[in-house]
Amino acid sequence: MKELTELRFDDKGLIPAIIQEEETKEILMMAYMNDASLKKTLETGETWFWSRSRGELWHKGGTSGHIQKVREISYDCDGDTLLVKVTQEGAACHTGEKSCFYNPIYREDREEAVNGEILQKLYDVIADRKANPKEGSYTNYLFDKGIDKILKKVGEETAEVIIAAKNTDKNELVYEAGDLLYHLLVLLKEKDIAPEEIFKELKKRAK
Repeated sequence: MKELTELRFDDKGLIPAIIQEEETKEILMMAYMNDASLKKTLETGETWFWSRSRGELWHKGGTSGHIQKVREISYDCDGDTLLVKVTQEGAACHTGEKSCFYNPIYREDREEAVNGEILQKLYDVIADRKANPKEGSYTNYLFDKGIDKILKKVGEETAEVIIAAKNTDKNELVYEAGDLLYHLLVLLKEKDIAPEEIFKELKKRAK
Protein backbone atom coordinates (compact mmCIF):
# COMPACT_ATOMS: atom_id res chain seq x y z
CA MET A 1 0.00 0.00 0.00
CA LYS A 2 1.33 3.42 -0.94
CA GLU A 3 1.85 6.16 1.62
CA LEU A 4 -1.23 8.27 2.33
CA THR A 5 1.05 11.32 2.18
CA GLU A 6 0.80 11.09 -1.62
CA LEU A 7 -2.85 12.13 -1.39
CA ARG A 8 -3.82 15.79 -1.72
CA PHE A 9 -6.48 16.78 0.82
CA ASP A 10 -8.13 20.20 0.41
CA ASP A 11 -7.71 23.11 2.80
CA LYS A 12 -10.37 21.59 5.08
CA GLY A 13 -8.52 18.28 5.19
CA LEU A 14 -11.03 16.52 2.93
CA ILE A 15 -10.81 14.45 -0.23
CA PRO A 16 -13.79 13.39 -2.39
CA ALA A 17 -14.40 9.65 -2.61
CA ILE A 18 -16.37 8.17 -5.52
CA ILE A 19 -18.00 4.88 -4.50
CA GLN A 20 -18.44 2.26 -7.22
CA GLU A 21 -20.10 -1.18 -7.09
CA GLU A 22 -17.28 -3.56 -7.97
CA GLU A 23 -19.44 -6.20 -9.64
CA THR A 24 -21.67 -3.99 -11.84
CA LYS A 25 -19.35 -0.93 -12.17
CA GLU A 26 -22.30 1.30 -11.21
CA ILE A 27 -21.41 4.60 -9.51
CA LEU A 28 -23.26 4.56 -6.19
CA MET A 29 -22.42 7.81 -4.43
CA MET A 30 -19.85 10.48 -3.65
CA ALA A 31 -18.84 11.52 -0.17
CA TYR A 32 -15.86 13.06 1.59
CA MET A 33 -13.13 11.42 3.61
CA ASN A 34 -10.50 12.95 5.84
CA ASP A 35 -7.34 11.33 7.10
CA ALA A 36 -9.11 9.72 10.06
CA SER A 37 -12.04 8.29 8.08
CA LEU A 38 -9.73 6.94 5.38
CA LYS A 39 -7.60 5.18 7.98
CA LYS A 40 -10.77 3.85 9.63
CA THR A 41 -11.88 2.54 6.23
CA LEU A 42 -8.56 0.78 5.70
CA GLU A 43 -8.63 -0.70 9.21
CA THR A 44 -12.20 -2.03 9.11
CA GLY A 45 -12.66 -2.89 5.43
CA GLU A 46 -15.90 -0.89 5.40
CA THR A 47 -16.42 2.71 4.28
CA TRP A 48 -16.20 5.59 6.74
CA PHE A 49 -16.69 9.21 5.76
CA TRP A 50 -16.56 12.70 7.22
CA SER A 51 -19.94 14.40 7.59
CA ARG A 52 -19.54 18.08 6.76
CA SER A 53 -22.98 18.90 8.17
CA ARG A 54 -22.56 17.08 11.49
CA GLY A 55 -18.82 17.59 11.80
CA GLU A 56 -18.11 13.96 12.68
CA LEU A 57 -17.09 10.59 11.26
CA TRP A 58 -19.88 8.36 9.99
CA HIS A 59 -19.89 4.67 9.21
CA LYS A 60 -21.85 3.99 6.02
CA GLY A 61 -24.65 1.58 6.91
CA GLY A 62 -23.87 1.72 10.62
CA THR A 63 -27.54 2.48 11.33
CA SER A 64 -29.34 1.17 8.24
CA GLY A 65 -27.28 -1.98 7.77
CA HIS A 66 -26.51 -0.93 4.18
CA ILE A 67 -22.77 -1.27 4.63
CA GLN A 68 -20.15 -1.13 1.91
CA LYS A 69 -17.48 -3.84 1.95
CA VAL A 70 -14.32 -2.31 0.48
CA ARG A 71 -12.69 -4.27 -2.33
CA GLU A 72 -10.21 -1.74 -3.72
CA ILE A 73 -9.15 1.88 -3.21
CA SER A 74 -7.19 3.92 -5.74
CA TYR A 75 -6.56 7.59 -6.42
CA ASP A 76 -6.46 9.67 -9.60
CA CYS A 77 -3.47 11.16 -11.41
CA ASP A 78 -3.57 14.35 -9.31
CA GLY A 79 -3.95 12.49 -6.03
CA ASP A 80 -6.99 14.58 -5.08
CA THR A 81 -9.86 12.12 -5.66
CA LEU A 82 -10.41 8.56 -4.44
CA LEU A 83 -12.16 5.72 -6.24
CA VAL A 84 -13.49 3.16 -3.79
CA LYS A 85 -14.77 -0.12 -5.22
CA VAL A 86 -17.19 -1.88 -2.90
CA THR A 87 -19.76 -4.59 -2.50
CA GLN A 88 -22.91 -2.75 -1.49
CA GLU A 89 -25.36 -4.28 0.97
CA GLY A 90 -28.82 -2.92 0.21
CA ALA A 91 -29.25 0.62 -1.10
CA ALA A 92 -26.44 3.17 -1.22
CA CYS A 93 -28.73 6.22 -1.21
CA HIS A 94 -30.65 7.37 1.88
CA THR A 95 -33.77 7.61 -0.32
CA GLY A 96 -33.75 3.85 -0.80
CA GLU A 97 -32.42 4.02 -4.35
CA LYS A 98 -29.56 1.70 -5.23
CA SER A 99 -27.44 4.67 -6.40
CA CYS A 100 -27.55 8.34 -5.44
CA PHE A 101 -27.33 9.18 -9.16
CA TYR A 102 -30.90 8.45 -10.22
CA ASN A 103 -31.88 11.88 -11.60
CA PRO A 104 -30.97 12.03 -15.32
CA ILE A 105 -30.35 15.40 -16.97
CA TYR A 106 -29.44 14.06 -20.38
CA ARG A 107 -29.41 10.65 -21.99
CA GLU A 108 -28.48 10.02 -25.60
CA ASP A 109 -31.48 8.76 -27.54
CA ARG A 110 -30.21 5.36 -28.59
CA GLU A 111 -31.11 1.78 -27.97
CA GLU A 112 -29.56 0.63 -24.74
CA ALA A 113 -27.12 -2.23 -25.05
CA VAL A 114 -28.48 -5.39 -23.46
CA ASN A 115 -26.08 -7.72 -21.67
CA GLY A 116 -25.76 -9.66 -18.45
CA GLU A 117 -26.25 -6.50 -16.38
CA ILE A 118 -29.96 -6.67 -17.17
CA LEU A 119 -30.26 -9.46 -14.59
CA GLN A 120 -29.04 -7.11 -11.86
CA LYS A 121 -31.35 -4.34 -13.09
CA LEU A 122 -34.35 -6.66 -13.09
CA TYR A 123 -33.41 -7.92 -9.62
CA ASP A 124 -33.26 -4.30 -8.40
CA VAL A 125 -36.77 -3.68 -9.76
CA ILE A 126 -38.01 -6.83 -8.02
CA ALA A 127 -36.33 -5.76 -4.76
CA ASP A 128 -37.93 -2.33 -5.03
CA ARG A 129 -41.36 -3.90 -5.52
CA LYS A 130 -40.87 -5.90 -2.33
CA ALA A 131 -39.75 -2.84 -0.38
CA ASN A 132 -42.33 -0.52 -1.96
CA PRO A 133 -45.41 -2.55 -2.97
CA LYS A 134 -47.32 -1.32 -6.01
CA GLU A 135 -51.00 -2.02 -6.50
CA GLY A 136 -51.62 -4.40 -9.38
CA SER A 137 -47.98 -5.57 -9.50
CA TYR A 138 -47.58 -9.23 -10.42
CA THR A 139 -44.29 -9.26 -8.51
CA ASN A 140 -46.06 -8.13 -5.35
CA TYR A 141 -48.73 -10.76 -5.95
CA LEU A 142 -46.03 -13.43 -5.85
CA PHE A 143 -44.46 -12.03 -2.68
CA ASP A 144 -47.88 -11.78 -1.02
CA LYS A 145 -48.68 -15.41 -1.83
CA GLY A 146 -45.35 -16.52 -0.39
CA ILE A 147 -42.65 -19.08 -1.05
CA ASP A 148 -44.95 -21.96 -2.06
CA LYS A 149 -46.52 -19.91 -4.86
CA ILE A 150 -43.11 -18.70 -6.04
CA LEU A 151 -41.74 -22.25 -6.09
CA LYS A 152 -44.81 -23.45 -7.98
CA LYS A 153 -44.22 -20.79 -10.65
CA VAL A 154 -40.54 -21.71 -10.93
CA GLY A 155 -41.58 -25.32 -11.47
CA GLU A 156 -44.20 -24.38 -14.06
CA GLU A 157 -41.81 -22.15 -15.98
CA THR A 158 -39.15 -24.87 -15.94
CA ALA A 159 -41.65 -27.22 -17.58
CA GLU A 160 -42.54 -24.53 -20.13
CA VAL A 161 -38.85 -24.17 -21.05
CA ILE A 162 -38.56 -27.92 -21.54
CA ILE A 163 -41.63 -27.97 -23.80
CA ALA A 164 -40.40 -24.95 -25.79
CA ALA A 165 -37.00 -26.60 -26.26
CA LYS A 166 -38.69 -29.63 -27.82
CA ASN A 167 -40.42 -27.39 -30.36
CA THR A 168 -38.81 -25.66 -33.36
CA ASP A 169 -39.76 -22.06 -32.55
CA LYS A 170 -36.64 -20.33 -31.21
CA ASN A 171 -38.62 -17.25 -30.11
CA GLU A 172 -40.84 -19.43 -27.94
CA LEU A 173 -37.81 -20.79 -26.10
CA VAL A 174 -36.38 -17.29 -25.64
CA TYR A 175 -39.70 -16.10 -24.18
CA GLU A 176 -40.08 -19.03 -21.80
CA ALA A 177 -36.43 -18.79 -20.70
CA GLY A 178 -37.06 -15.13 -19.86
CA ASP A 179 -40.07 -16.13 -17.76
CA LEU A 180 -38.00 -18.69 -15.90
CA LEU A 181 -35.17 -16.26 -15.18
CA TYR A 182 -37.63 -13.66 -13.89
CA HIS A 183 -39.25 -16.10 -11.48
CA LEU A 184 -35.83 -17.34 -10.36
CA LEU A 185 -34.89 -13.74 -9.49
CA VAL A 186 -38.11 -13.39 -7.49
CA LEU A 187 -37.17 -16.57 -5.64
CA LEU A 188 -33.64 -15.27 -4.96
CA LYS A 189 -35.05 -12.05 -3.50
CA GLU A 190 -37.53 -13.98 -1.38
CA LYS A 191 -34.57 -15.93 0.05
CA ASP A 192 -32.39 -12.77 0.33
CA ILE A 193 -29.79 -14.03 -2.14
CA ALA A 194 -28.21 -11.34 -4.33
CA PRO A 195 -27.36 -12.08 -7.99
CA GLU A 196 -23.67 -11.46 -7.32
CA GLU A 197 -23.65 -14.58 -5.13
CA ILE A 198 -24.77 -16.61 -8.14
CA PHE A 199 -22.30 -14.80 -10.40
CA LYS A 200 -19.44 -15.72 -8.04
CA GLU A 201 -20.54 -19.35 -8.11
CA LEU A 202 -20.66 -19.30 -11.93
CA LYS A 203 -17.21 -17.67 -12.02
CA LYS A 204 -15.80 -20.71 -10.23
CA ARG A 205 -17.18 -22.90 -13.00
CA ALA A 206 -15.73 -20.75 -15.78
CA LYS A 207 -12.17 -21.69 -14.92
